[in-house]
Amino acid sequence: MLKYQGVAEDIIQRIRSGEYKPNDRLPTIDELCAQYDVSKITIKKAMDELEVHGLIARRRGSGTYVKGTLPEGDVTPHGWNVSSQLSGFTNEHVAEGHEVGSDVRDFSVVHPPENVAEELGMEPDEFAYHITRVRLLDGVPRVVEYTYMPLSVIPGLRERNVETSIYGYIQGELGLKVASAHRTIEAVLVSPEEAGWLQVEPGSPALQVQQVVFLDDGRSFEYSVSRHVRGYKFYSISTN
Repeated sequence: MLKYQGVAEDIIQRIRSGEYKPNDRLPTIDELCAQYDVSKITIKKAMDELEVHGLIARRRGSGTYVKGTLPEGDVTPHGWNVSSQLSGFTNEHVAEGHEVGSDVRDFSVVHPPENVAEELGMEPDEFAYHITRVRLLDGVPRVVEYTYMPLSVIPGLRERNVETSIYGYIQGELGLKVASAHRTIEAVLVSPEEAGWLQVEPGSPALQVQQVVFLDDGRSFEYSVSRHVRGYKFYSISTN
């Protein structure tokens, strides 16, 4: 087990035992460094893991807080309980012990196409983030994602979030709960540009997933199209 995993697992056990209760403020980074005799980088990685999986929330200028009770099942940094793909690409694959990376090809603010605006419940003059990312698993490109998110629903998104985990930001820093998704899956062929990004031959087959994702208050916050060329697993999606 890596050092940061050991720190994260210990904090999980403290949450589980009730030592750290929901809404409790966790010790500062410096205090945790002293407590576990590790570097700030190790503590930051442990906090990132806990945040990505929705166990803690960072509040700017205030500190880091326990979000709530743990989900049922085996929840550890090397065996996360993932009931569906609603947790996002990073969460899903970190749960399996993989290293996740992102090659950001575009991060801009646009008026989305009419059909996208309609799916997201947006007015024609509203703005959305437009994000194009190639997601890597253990250094190998697996999928290209084209994503729109309304600024009004997901404020303050930054490039560092796009490079790591957007869902970690949404659930951790914004404190929002992802509830359900509507998906359409079909077989397609990648474009020459996508083939270069994904390191496959032009015209290679891909599994395309088009989805609209909803928060627990019913608002749609994501419209995306992703094209998977390697190792995609589909799980049924249920509404909580």
